[in-house]
Amino acid sequence: MGETVKVIKLTGNSSESWEDAAQNALDDADQTLEHISGLEVQSQTAEVDGGQIDRYKTTLHVSFTLER
Repeated sequence: MGETVKVIKLTGNSSESWEDAAQNALDDADQTLEHISGLEVQSQTAEVDGGQIDRYKTTLHVSFTLER
């Protein structure tokens, strides 16, 4: 019998970088989900203030295996 994988969409935020925003989202997911098996970066966006990037945002699809 095969495994079933669920995919959820998360958006991480950071004042440092898109990579840091992705890691923040993954860190939060890791606190509540078991068996995380992968992720896909869906998009990277940013908030701008005064002509400068103020906040980086990375949206991820995080996949994890469901337990039976």
